[in-house]
Amino acid sequence: MSTVDKVPRWYFGGLASAIAACFTHPLDLIKVQLQTHAGEKISIIPLTIDLVKQNGFRVGLYNGLTASLFRQLTYSTARFGMYDTAKLLMGKDSSFLSRISVAFVAGAVGGYIGTPPDKVNVRMQNDVKLPRDKRLNYKHVVDGLWQIYKKEGFAKLFSGGGTASFRAGVMAVGQLGFYDQIKKLLLATPYFEDNLETHFTSSLSAAAIATTMTQPLDVIKTRIMNAKPGEFRNVMDVVLLTAKEGPLGFFKGYVPAFLRIGPQTILTFVFYERLRMHFGYIPQPKH
Repeated sequence: MSTVDKVPRWYFGGLASAIAACFTHPLDLIKVQLQTHAGEKISIIPLTIDLVKQNGFRVGLYNGLTASLFRQLTYSTARFGMYDTAKLLMGKDSSFLSRISVAFVAGAVGGYIGTPPDKVNVRMQNDVKLPRDKRLNYKHVVDGLWQIYKKEGFAKLFSGGGTASFRAGVMAVGQLGFYDQIKKLLLATPYFEDNLETHFTSSLSAAAIATTMTQPLDVIKTRIMNAKPGEFRNVMDVVLLTAKEGPLGFFKGYVPAFLRIGPQTILTFVFYERLRMHFGYIPQPKH
């Protein structure tokens, strides 16, 4: 039977995303640096050189990795698991609209679940550019979660969760929904098979769509999560502040965002498809 008929196990998405994050974390860190930078415009290469020079390679480019991995194992496991389960229940002939609707819900739920580790991740990534006496110095994700809970309260762990959840839903539409649709269209032609070439083409296209759809939300989410207590009254304050920078203010860090989302999406789906093809299963027909 063709590998196309194999379906993934519920945890493959989270596992694949965590593996991919090990490769793409430095790009995510640079993206956060650019989004939270409020001074003169700075480009990627000088920023990267400065981070490594000031903090060393490991801290400069991999600070917050434990939080990133923990987030993928919660957020991505939830969204892939829910999406794949729903897709299996709907059947192969489900419409594109129904799949992107399911993708949005799965992504939104996963995004909310992943808000606490995502907050720690953003703070740890932003820490490296602060003066040493003003750094939060979280040792790892568990320490970060505990410090936020102890100093700012439980509710702070999920502050910005609404924006993060909505953004994650939109991201899932771009990544999961469009990936499936593009892959389906490619496999319907005589030129593509269920192989690396198809997975790469589909995931690259999905990454471009997802980045464009989510970048404004990502800028707002990052600023909320990195805000000091009382800095903003609500989400609209952040939107208005960003709007003062002009329309491009909402797309700040777009290039590094795509440079992260692109490889992250491609690697995630390449690992995900390898897991599906080698360790997936053939669903038994219902009687």
